[in-house]
Amino acid sequence: MAITLEFSGGAELLFDKVKKHSITLDKSQKPWTIKKLLVWIKDNLLKERPELFIQGDTVRPGILVLINDADWELMGELQYEIEENDTIVFISTLHGG
Repeated sequence: MAITLEFSGGAELLFDKVKKHSITLDKSQKPWTIKKLLVWIKDNLLKERPELFIQGDTVRPGILVLINDADWELMGELQYEIEENDTIVFISTLHGG
């Protein structure tokens, strides 16, 4: 199942400064939820400082998540079932001072 992940607002720094990732998820492991995807991201894409991206089993406060340009809070957050060609965007609103 092909999806696109995007990281911005500084979140891309945790992913080797790569903002856009086109990935394929194993269809045999359906349903893919955001919760399951976060584990996959941590194990496969996250290069450094996971504590700046993940907190418990969700994203750290201050990271905005959009699913196909809609706030994930409107889509069911961690329980949202990912579909073919979804675009999931993670935007960090945390900035040093």
